[in-house]
Amino acid sequence: MAQQALAETDDGGAETGRRETRLRRLLDRAARGRRGDRRIWRRGVVTAVVAVLLAGVLAGHAHIPNAVGNLGSLTETFLPWSGLLIPVLLLIALVRRSATALLALVLPVTVWSGLFGGLLTTKSGGGGDLTVATHNVNADNADPAGTARAVAASGADVVALEELKASAVPTYEKALDRVYGHHAVVGTVGLWSRYPMSDVRAVDIRLGWKRAMRATVATPEGRVAFYVAHLPSVRVKLEAGFTARQRDRSADALGEAIKGEALDRVVLLGDLNGTLNDRALNAVSSQLRSTQGAAGDGFGFSWPASFPMARIDQILVRGVEPEGSWTLPATGSDHLPVAARVKVDTSAS
Repeated sequence: MAQQALAETDDGGAETGRRETRLRRLLDRAARGRRGDRRIWRRGVVTAVVAVLLAGVLAGHAHIPNAVGNLGSLTETFLPWSGLLIPVLLLIALVRRSATALLALVLPVTVWSGLFGGLLTTKSGGGGDLTVATHNVNADNADPAGTARAVAASGADVVALEELKASAVPTYEKALDRVYGHHAVVGTVGLWSRYPMSDVRAVDIRLGWKRAMRATVATPEGRVAFYVAHLPSVRVKLEAGFTARQRDRSADALGEAIKGEALDRVVLLGDLNGTLNDRALNAVSSQLRSTQGAAGDGFGFSWPASFPMARIDQILVRGVEPEGSWTLPATGSDHLPVAARVKVDTSAS
């Protein structure tokens, strides 16, 4: 019996030893294979080149010329979406087992994170003493009354509306005047306020018709100059590229008007038909801060409402402090309304 038990024990130990030996051989073979696979650096060169080019576009977008089809502005309009190419390239690099491609991907990841990484987090605070909102209501909106009620329900103290059809203005007035005691409509844009308004006038943005206005709003914390603007639309055409010449001229004119503003506190509300990455809006964006960029919740894309891809509806400020910025639920328009909370009284800041 003792001999039999000893034999069984010896057989078990031998079997265990054989399994350990086989496992060790497999691991050694795999390690040698990885060390000896020189193709790991040769594979995925095309993927690596694409990654480097992507990093170059992200870092040097300002140098992409607008001479042909406004290619630079078109690229800048949708620049954040270029980040979607990164996980695609990562998957290809992993499937190809390419160390070269994986190393090259560090470049676009670093540049994209530097440009847009801050927008992935919520920066909204709990402060502020004035809430503002803006909405391109769409001239073809089938439910203007419902749209007006939705915007008023946001709790905004001052509301700007763009693309107001003349026949729909009475509907908006009837719905909003219940909440806002003061309002003015100039051409196709309007401003509604809980607080008194004065010095209302059109702003010439070189269109030949009125799509921009200015008013002074006497808030409890002081006077604020409010600008409302709807810059011309842009189009992407096969034969002409990104057509934005009229929009660019109007942006320059709006920038000149804001530059000459006498009041220190300025809020610009409106549909600028461009993102703040677009160099064509520099005449405006160089003077003002984006509430979304400073204190926003995510990217704040506002258009198109069915699948927002770009923030072309803007709230920009000077002399007041952004405390929060967000998009509102969809209405009957093809744009989402956007809102922000700002601090007008910055004396204690």
